[in-house]
Amino acid sequence: MTALADPVAALCARNSAGPAPPRAPGSVRRTSTIDVGWPDGPWGDMAFTARARDIVTPLAGGAPQVCAEDGFEATIDRDRTIVAIRTFPHRAGEARLAGHRGGGHLRRALEEIMPEERREGTPLYLILDDISGASLVSGWAWSQWTNDWLHARDGSFDEAQFARAMAERVGICVGFAPGATVHRLGAGRRPSSGAPTCDLRDPHDPQGWHAYAEQQGVGLRRARRIDVTRGEAIVIDAAFQDSATRPDGGRQALHEYRIMARVTPDTLGITAIEAEPRVLPFPECPGASRTLDRLIGAPLGDLRAIVLERLRGTAGCTHLNDALRALAEVPRLVSLLDQP
Repeated sequence: MTALADPVAALCARNSAGPAPPRAPGSVRRTSTIDVGWPDGPWGDMAFTARARDIVTPLAGGAPQVCAEDGFEATIDRDRTIVAIRTFPHRAGEARLAGHRGGGHLRRALEEIMPEERREGTPLYLILDDISGASLVSGWAWSQWTNDWLHARDGSFDEAQFARAMAERVGICVGFAPGATVHRLGAGRRPSSGAPTCDLRDPHDPQGWHAYAEQQGVGLRRARRIDVTRGEAIVIDAAFQDSATRPDGGRQALHEYRIMARVTPDTLGITAIEAEPRVLPFPECPGASRTLDRLIGAPLGDLRAIVLERLRGTAGCTHLNDALRALAEVPRLVSLLDQP
């Protein structure tokens, strides 16, 4: 496994990794995007457009094979509650997701309504599970377009209410540890501006990502990539990014990680894992990358639960944990490499 850069040095540089690397022969790649927009302005509902795809690159060369491709379009209100949703291809239970709110409640609903999606590790499950995280951070996109994005509709800012909201989040992750930088934010201080980033797609590898549209106006994009190769060990190279549009036409990243892991082919247990924070909002955030040894020996298929158990609270980072939980579907990707 290629060693990643020192986490602290990487954060200080605050550099996006840029486009995805070229696909390796004999590999499988899962990519996903969730694009969030506000067709009715900042006080209206959010429009979610999500896509995810699994693609195998043959060892002997030739055209890659698309093995699965899923998507959804949804309207989600400011409270992060699903107003309406359509899945592609259609799933019978999709209408029952309306009324559920992003967070742990939604994940329980997915288990009740679409348990087969999680069991089978489908691309659809990844993007549906990601509604919770994407809806939580989406409002940051407005910080790239206006200085008063945290203000009320009438233009006011309730400092005491904001402080109470921050206090309620103390300890939820390393970035919200007691006394952390985030708790000193207020009306007079802009949050993290992030770091410039470019298109995820490599122009020399047009099939390296599924198709997604250019965002117009204020928009946030949550993107994931998981590459898997199989030899004496299963090697995972994964990446995660939250980014937003800018008025000048560029993009700004708020969160970006790269994860490398090795897994035993017989047990699918983790033997080595490390994370490189590329872009994060606060100086405390990289600390979560130093606790990943707690996952050594964990079976991939159980990561969605194990990560929440072993990297809870200030031992983890909300966004790194989500990226790690997404590796629970790697067994499905490995099975695609075994198919003739």
